Amino acid sequence: MESNRQKKIAGVLQLDLVDVLQGAAREGGLTGVLISVSKVTVPTDLSIAKVYLSIFPVDKAAELIKGIKINKAAIKHEIAQRTRHQLRRMPELFFYIDDSLEYIDNIEKSLKGEEDPIKNTDLLDDRDIV
Repeated sequence: MESNRQKKIAGVLQLDLVDVLQGAAREGGLTGVLISVSKVTVPTDLSIAKVYLSIFPVDKAAELIKGIKINKAAIKHEIAQRTRHQLRRMPELFFYIDDSLEYIDNIEKSLKGEEDPIKNTDLLDDRDIV
């Protein structure tokens, strides 16, 4: 269970990360791309922060996450400057793609009959049958 301190730090990081990442996307000329920070988790020692990003459109996600990971030091520095009065030590940032919304969308399409994996087996993952 998360402590109040962990929740507070995660919330502060989440708000500032949204600001920094969306600003960087605009400066980089990426129009029509939405980056949202869906969740930030921080362990009890506050040494790391796992940042889960939802990126739309989904086809840009891999490219954007690669750019974010390359610029991780600059992002960490910017967040450290913004939170210098709230955090003594800036946690190490780790970025992950949150694909839960895409997963839910695929389930909804299957339930509505738009994409039937029984009729179209290409929708299923390739698995070895033993």
